Amino acid sequence: MEESDKLKRVVEARMKLKARFEEKINTTPSVADNKPLGSGRPNRHGMPVVPIGQIVTQKWPVLDLGTQPNIPLSDWRLVIDGEVEHPVTLTWEEFMDLPQTDDTSDFHCVTTWSKLDMNWRGVRLLDLAALVQPKETATHILCYGYDDYTTNVALEEALKPDVLLAHTVEGKPLPKEHGGPVRMITPQLYAWKGSKWISRIEFLSHNQLGFWEERGYSSTAYPWRNDRYS
Repeated sequence: MEESDKLKRVVEARMKLKARFEEKINTTPSVADNKPLGSGRPNRHGMPVVPIGQIVTQKWPVLDLGTQPNIPLSDWRLVIDGEVEHPVTLTWEEFMDLPQTDDTSDFHCVTTWSKLDMNWRGVRLLDLAALVQPKETATHILCYGYDDYTTNVALEEALKPDVLLAHTVEGKPLPKEHGGPVRMITPQLYAWKGSKWISRIEFLSHNQLGFWEERGYSSTAYPWRNDRYS
């Protein structure tokens, strides 16, 4: 398939997915919350600067499971499979050939710090989903990292336009300690929902708990509702 045909297919499938999940997306607590819990002056979303219990930091703390995989770009692969019509395994070159998105968003860590107005570049999860076309049975994704980390996200959260598989931050390649070459970001959820060193996205017909969720953390993880633990 020529590149122009592939892009056209992605754009058409993107629009169908947005229409399919639009109502669910617009009624999630992170979008539709009329009484967000937080402090400070309202930000661009009409909410306080940070959710309840969070402190703004200029630094970017490093958190991991005790290992930081080193993945050369020539070896990096992204598997997208499960409840989809067209499972794929993308190389770095194929990933970078997909539509690229720039976005500025806030980063809320469950360990009580928030870093504001971070500038990212990457591929929307929405566009990756459009590439593989989730089946009608798909309701969630489970993300896997090269460090064996896993985390679950409902599709109505994963398909929001600010959810990226990011390879660039503040104009520079994503550092290895922060999940480079590619990590997922979920600005409207606590940051543990964005797998670092991401290697696979599995579409599921049910909710399956990931690493921290199995250990008592929330399956939904809404920062503006202080939704840290199950």
